[in-house]
This record gives sequence, C-alpha cells and structure tokens, in this order.
Amino acid sequence: MDVLLTGAHGTVGTAVTDSLGDDHEFTLLDREDHPDRETVVADVSDYDTIRPAFDGQDAVVHLAAYPSTDGTWPDVLENNVVGTQNALEAAADAGVDRFVFASSIHAVGMYEVDNAPEIYSRDFELSVDHADPVRPDSPYGASKAAGEDFARFYAENRDLRVYALRICSIRDPEYDHPYGDAERGVEDGRWERDSAEYDRMVARLKGTWQSRRDFAHMVECCLADERVEFDVFYGVSDNDPDRRWVDLDHAREVLGYDPVDRGDDWDAPPE
Repeated sequence: MDVLLTGAHGTVGTAVTDSLGDDHEFTLLDREDHPDRETVVADVSDYDTIRPAFDGQDAVVHLAAYPSTDGTWPDVLENNVVGTQNALEAAADAGVDRFVFASSIHAVGMYEVDNAPEIYSRDFELSVDHADPVRPDSPYGASKAAGEDFARFYAENRDLRVYALRICSIRDPEYDHPYGDAERGVEDGRWERDSAEYDRMVARLKGTWQSRRDFAHMVECCLADERVEFDVFYGVSDNDPDRRWVDLDHAREVLGYDPVDRGDDWDAPPE
C-alpha cells in the first residue's frame, strides 16, 4: 500500500516507520529534511505545497501538528486546525481511500484534570469511551477535537474513510516504557526517584502508555480495515483496566486491535 505519512520524523511518525517501514511504500512528509530518509519538505499549513504529495496514495497517516498542551491558539491554529483541514482536503481531492488522524487524549482531557491525582489510583472508577462528550483541556486539545469534526465532515461528504486515534502517551524509544516520564523528570532535575511526583508519573503512565509497537499495530489495523467510514478509537496499550480510564474494547471489536504491551508488566525502569 502507498501511504503518505505527515509529521514523519517526529516521535509518533518514527514509531510507524520503525515497525511498518518494510510493509508499505511510505512517502515521508515533514517540515524538516532528514539526513538518511528521502523527505517531502513541506508545511501542512500551506495547501499548495503539500497537495502534490497526496497524488497516487492509497492512504494518509496524518501526524503533523504542534504537539504539546503548552501551545497557544496561534500555535495550534495554523499547525493543527488549518493543517488538518488542508490534509483532509488534499486527500479527498486526490481520491485517497483512507485517512488516519492522530487525535489525542487531550480532546477529552478535562476528565483527567477534574479527577487528578485520584484518577491514577487503581480503585478510581471512570471509563471514557468514544461516545462520551469531548472535553478539551487546552487549546491543543480543542484543536484535536476540531480535527475530529473536520474528519467526520470529510468522511460523510467526501467519500473518505477516517480513523481518529486519540493517542494517549507515546514516547521516544529511550522512554518507551511506563517509567519513561518519571525517569525523564529525574534526568531533568524536576524530582527524585523516591518522590511522590515520581510515583505519580509512573501511576499515570501505567494507565495511558501506548508502546511504539502497539501504536504501529493500531495504524496497520486501520490500513487493513474495510468496515469503518468514520470512527474514534483510543490509542493505548493493554494496560490494567483498573488503571486505564479510556476504553480499549471499541478498538478491539471494530479494528481487531490486539496490543501486546501492558504497563503493569513493568515494576522498575530498564537498567
């Protein structure tokens, strides 16, 4: 399958190419070049620049975005809202069959904000699924919710299959484990390993972690699917449901998503 991957050189993009690079013909699009990978250098906020890259593609995996909740409205407007609408329009105009959109858990982030830190405890009862109301926690989260709305519009009006993946927590390879955020905080001098902050970060990531290989598998499920017209799925590994407050069953039932990693299989960071 010919697949255009936007935001190809970021944390999430490399999770796809590291696992699926031999299975599909990827065209890599990023705003920056790469020394070892042929890249279409373009900014998704510029429609005319990105449009030619969509020709001849069977699918688009759209990951390009301002990636953080610290973003202001100007940050996310061009990169996330305009950029996502541009990518959807280009895909529809080029006759692409399917579009995988990197949404975010932050589109429903207020469920966590309202209930933290108790939500990280095993005995906290909350499960948010694809049918629950969107509750963004930031301009970034709102931009992802807007992207989902644009995606539904294109699915229902422009004959484009769309898979909105509300990614929970994917990390770079060195932090691809449920102790990743806690360990990075130690390295940055923000807390010590025996601190409450460290333990809180571990508890959170044991609920929200999606390993890089599980995310690539989820993308592969979307590329192989023939049922969905538009749907929303949570991007998370097979974490203990007593820790995980987002739904996994919907992705299993509809996509055949079968994650292999589990946060509670780890009781310490890698040595």
